[in-house]
Amino acid sequence: MKRLFIGLIVALIGVQLYAQEREYVIVVHGGAGAMKGLENNKAKAAEYYAALDSALTIGDAILSRGGEGPEAVMAVINYFEGNPLFNAGVGATCTIDGTFELDASIMEGKDLSAGAVAGVKYVKHPINAAYAVKTKTEHVMLAGEGADLFAKEQGLETVTDNQYFATPKTMKWIEELKKESKKNGTVGCVVLDKQGNLTAGTSTGGRFKKQWGRVGDSPVIGAGTYADNEGCAVSCTGHGEYFIRHVVAYNLSTRVKMLNQPIEKAADEIIFGELNAEAGNGGLIAVDRKGNIAMPFNSGGMHRGYLYKEKGKDKVVKAVGIGQTMKVLP
Repeated sequence: MKRLFIGLIVALIGVQLYAQEREYVIVVHGGAGAMKGLENNKAKAAEYYAALDSALTIGDAILSRGGEGPEAVMAVINYFEGNPLFNAGVGATCTIDGTFELDASIMEGKDLSAGAVAGVKYVKHPINAAYAVKTKTEHVMLAGEGADLFAKEQGLETVTDNQYFATPKTMKWIEELKKESKKNGTVGCVVLDKQGNLTAGTSTGGRFKKQWGRVGDSPVIGAGTYADNEGCAVSCTGHGEYFIRHVVAYNLSTRVKMLNQPIEKAADEIIFGELNAEAGNGGLIAVDRKGNIAMPFNSGGMHRGYLYKEKGKDKVVKAVGIGQTMKVLP
């Protein structure tokens, strides 16, 4: 018992030493997958670096003026949903029938309120519909035609043609019926705002050539998205079925909250331990209430970036990455 008590004290001290006081933090991802070829393509890599930089800048503009987490998360994901580089909104991957079914979710850590949509076909920005579910209904998730109709009733921007989400690349995939897709671009954003609240959001077009009606982890609260002020905010990307089975987002937050594990250690154990054991491919981004971040991935690469401001300092630290290394930005 004495050893257990001493070990607990040491662990708690370790957590405090690990923690860093940060005024606000934003972390983003644009999907995980095989990216070796992309790293070697300097021009294309520069496009992703620029997009990640733009996303962080959008979030920073909101958080620096005292804006709350949900506003920043939605603005960032709206940007990703309108950028054809990523698998969310325009540029989303298609089902086996060549149509587009989009998923998104958002959650606030201060009260555990959450909203999600799955399989929407006509909502221009699914993350906005997810937020509307959270704030305008007593539900957590709406799916399919009901979710599309709800979004329209709420006055959210919709499209009349499902092919709005297609790009020349996705149309080529449809025409050639590729057996495998190299597009890995689910997007996500996690935030610690100035008020000390955590928010997480995720948006995706799902897996390429997925069975129509398939729902992955992105809109599933606890699997692909989770936020708890006493734990952390998490957004996942990868092979969704595995992230659902291991309830990855909730799993990480609970490790931080209940076991007092440093967020990076806890995230590594899940991504490189639990998921690797079952060949679950992907990664996650996360931030805790102290502003500590984690961005592990067990795939070839992950589009990711972070920005934070230390308390009492003017300088903002910003970095983005695609493969194994991070690039510090001015």
